[in-house]
Amino acid sequence: MSNMDKKNTPKGPMGGGPGHGGPMGSMMRGGGEKAKDFKGSMSKLLKRLSRYYGRFIAVLVFAIASTVFTIYGPKLLGRATNRLFEGVVAKLQRIPDAAIDFEYIGGIILLLLGLYILSAIFSLIMGIVMSRVATDIGYEMRKDISKKINKLPLRYFDKTPHGEVLSRITNDVDTITNSLQQSMVQIITSVTTLIGVAAMMLSISVSMTLITLIILPLSFVLIMVIVKFSQKQFKLQAASLGKVSSHVEEMYGGHVIMKAFNGEKKSIEIFEQHNNELYQSAWKSQFFSSIMMPLMNFVGNLGYVAVSIQGGILAINGTISVGDIQAFLQYVRSFTQPIAQTAQISNTLQSTAAAAERVFQFLAEEEEVEDIVQPASIEKIVGNVSFENVQFGYNENELVIKGFSAQIKPGQKVAIVGPTGAGKTTMVKLLMRFYDVNDGSIKVDGHDLREFKRYELRSLFGMVLQDTWLFNGSIEDNLKYGKLDATHEEVETASKAANVHHFIHTLPGGYSYVLNEEASNISLGQKQLLTIARAFLANPRILILDEATSSVDTRTEVLIQKAMDQLMEGRTSFIIAHRLSTIRNADLILVMKDGNIVEQGTHLELMAQGGFYENLYNSQFEEAEV
Repeated sequence: MSNMDKKNTPKGPMGGGPGHGGPMGSMMRGGGEKAKDFKGSMSKLLKRLSRYYGRFIAVLVFAIASTVFTIYGPKLLGRATNRLFEGVVAKLQRIPDAAIDFEYIGGIILLLLGLYILSAIFSLIMGIVMSRVATDIGYEMRKDISKKINKLPLRYFDKTPHGEVLSRITNDVDTITNSLQQSMVQIITSVTTLIGVAAMMLSISVSMTLITLIILPLSFVLIMVIVKFSQKQFKLQAASLGKVSSHVEEMYGGHVIMKAFNGEKKSIEIFEQHNNELYQSAWKSQFFSSIMMPLMNFVGNLGYVAVSIQGGILAINGTISVGDIQAFLQYVRSFTQPIAQTAQISNTLQSTAAAAERVFQFLAEEEEVEDIVQPASIEKIVGNVSFENVQFGYNENELVIKGFSAQIKPGQKVAIVGPTGAGKTTMVKLLMRFYDVNDGSIKVDGHDLREFKRYELRSLFGMVLQDTWLFNGSIEDNLKYGKLDATHEEVETASKAANVHHFIHTLPGGYSYVLNEEASNISLGQKQLLTIARAFLANPRILILDEATSSVDTRTEVLIQKAMDQLMEGRTSFIIAHRLSTIRNADLILVMKDGNIVEQGTHLELMAQGGFYENLYNSQFEEAEV
């Protein structure tokens, strides 16, 4: 693990800087986005599911059994209706010994009860199996994404917003798992129900079945029209919701600045605009979603009327029984429901394919590959660092570092100074091999950085950045991030060396005091002190300080400077500083301008030269006087 202070939300190349309700809600999550390569994405997803084929077969068997038992119910109930009808008619005709065969009817009712119980049990087993499969797939995908994140080069994150990466591990994986858990079962049951119900209806009456099938085109047309209009509104709703969430997060995160500049009115105006857009798209999307089932019921009722008329004619002619008509009407109701489900599933599969496509694209990104056959050892590294004509640019055509060369001896305290944009922090990132140089080389004890394994190379460094990074947890856990197996005594020793021990004991609970997510329950200067203590605990061979004392007061800075001198003794140290008064005792000062070293030497030597460094140094005192 690298002993590095990370930043919460890096912005630049250097790292410096809902669900919808209603019947159609699930199918429109993700704004109805479609995959660019539906077939390819689904093939990759099915390949990942291949290890679960045994479970899918079991689900298929249970789904078919459950559906068949349910489908056969109306047929049995029709027989009971026939026997009841025959008994009632016989009594009305005063036929001697006429009676209703309650024993036969009771037997059918018990059989129906048994079938429905078995169907419910099979459905329950099917749901448990699919839930487990979906959960396993989600777990594996998140694990793979997590591993992938740590293998990607920083260049990838330079061009990809952090929200996009987080979306892969949250929204996209959730879309896939929800689809597997719900849609797969719906697909099986819907197809089975359609086939089974169609077969049962044909077994009762071909003419009545044909009347039912004539209604189908109207159902499909209605579904497609609704989907077309609602999909557009769901997309607008998702976009508007994103704007509202982003604005609220921005205003909450910067509410102090917003209040300081009296920006409340403008903030409310922007929020109301976004909220109104969300309101308009939300009610329209929900409206189209909510009218789907009433329209389907209306079409279904038309089918009932037509089937009832035809059934009555057939019953009068004696070609069909009353029980068969009753059973057929039940089948008509069962027949329209899978049609609506099929429309929903088709859109859900599009969203699933789009989510899978994004996940697989992320997993296919080029990684930082360790191709070293015989890596150099870090065991005897003493800290001799050399920069030899280093050239580097985030874009190959725009160099940031243009021929940087320097020799640093073991144990030297090296300061890197220069105006903003001179390339100071870039050099440090190259030193830790967050990026590889375009040309030239950086060597440690005579070994090119590319001869080391990245993990081992970064373990040589302790790094304290200008922007602190502390996570939600106790102070002791945050300090142990520098050395995970550190004892409490080691933590206290490091804290005393960083002059932060006394401050920690003033907090409730001391080292057990819990920092919140933004560590906003302590001051900025106190956060800086904790990150410095973490660097002490790491006990690195090479130390990098990027404006490490920029957020502390003058008195605390003096204490930290003394502790830093003790920490840097015998270690090669790089200090990036804007306040030149803090690096006057450096062994070597590298003055950078436009990606090059324009001057180098001690403070006194550089002041004697009367060059660029002297101008920088004097300008700071002039600003202080002003």
